[in-house]
Amino acid sequence: MRLFPNAHATHPQWHMAAVLVLAQLRAQMALPQYASAPTLGLLYITDHYADDAAALLDLLRRELPTVTDWAGAVGVGVAGNNVEYFDEPALSLMLCDLPRAHYRVFSGVAPLAHGDAAGVGFAAHTALVHADGQTPELADLVAEMAGRTSSGYLFGGVVASRGAQVQLALPAGGEGDGVLHGGLSGVAFDAQVELVSRVTQGCQPIGAQAAITAAQDNVVLELDGEPALDVLLDTLGVTLQGDAQAALRAVRATLAGLEDADAPQRQRTGHFGADTRVRHIVGLDATRSGVALGDHVEVGMRLAFCQRNVGAARADLMRICAEVREELSPQLEEAQALPAAGSAPHAEPAGGRRICGALYVSCSGRGGPHFGGPSAELQIVRHALGDVPLAGFFAGGEIAAHRLYGYTGVLTVFVAPDGAL
Repeated sequence: MRLFPNAHATHPQWHMAAVLVLAQLRAQMALPQYASAPTLGLLYITDHYADDAAALLDLLRRELPTVTDWAGAVGVGVAGNNVEYFDEPALSLMLCDLPRAHYRVFSGVAPLAHGDAAGVGFAAHTALVHADGQTPELADLVAEMAGRTSSGYLFGGVVASRGAQVQLALPAGGEGDGVLHGGLSGVAFDAQVELVSRVTQGCQPIGAQAAITAAQDNVVLELDGEPALDVLLDTLGVTLQGDAQAALRAVRATLAGLEDADAPQRQRTGHFGADTRVRHIVGLDATRSGVALGDHVEVGMRLAFCQRNVGAARADLMRICAEVREELSPQLEEAQALPAAGSAPHAEPAGGRRICGALYVSCSGRGGPHFGGPSAELQIVRHALGDVPLAGFFAGGEIAAHRLYGYTGVLTVFVAPDGAL
């Protein structure tokens, strides 16, 4: 595999943005280190273009005839290498250099079969998943989809839009315009497509982790045998009998980090791991001294109250980037140091594994403003990984393994060992 061509642009008119992107892609595809005939397009658009998604995809398909399969989604923002576009009309596109035998585009129209049940010689190992957040029992659907892969690992995110909740999924020879609504869609990859994926958290615990010892539906009633509401208020250092408004403001700024009962115990109390799902506090039950969360809870789960934290988010993002580099080292460390501005990407170490492209799905509540400035989040990724091709979007929820997350980022890189594929 060679480097995946990628491009991004913003323009009030979708057609002009597409023209700008196509010019960038053609320039890259003429370079020897980039793929000249990629097959899979991953397209992400901001919701400004949602109503024109079919026309946009049709134009790209006509102008990029080697790209036979397409997938993508709409977000309130999209990401490219070193840049993010929030609240403006923009698109980000990456063209993957993968043999068609090693992936399948799926959707409700063309569902993914269990293993090789369809007799087509393809068995899903991992999958990129785009989801509609309004789909009933979405968490269960995500878990069921993970069960259709041999690794049980998914990566992706929930569509985020102030208008049409658009997903894009069009396999080679598929019918229709490729624009879908509802359910799940994406791309499944077999075991020959090597991926490295990590989850980064955006919140920091503000109290000790405790076991849920009593609960009903989405209401936590007891933590380590103590009334959950009392634990929350003690953690925040407030009371409802004093300045109730100040107490409620503190509660509104607080979230809950949940872990399943069988998740590994967290070793560092100051940081969340990948098994933690951050959920909103949606209400207080004064009668039962309970705390209502935006998710179903069960006895045995572990909970730690938390708050969004810029410093923790930056440190955790740098941590996962370092873990990706370490997994590909030592060759990557030597060959993918940050290049000078304008230079060609250094992503092909001699005799080692290399990053051909990266996909980053981040929460719509993160982005540059949360990290201290415009595009700061993507600049951290570029500084850590180097000038590798990257596309992605800002989602209404993130997908990793078999779970739905919030306030996280999911970084996935496509890796090519020498001679692979």
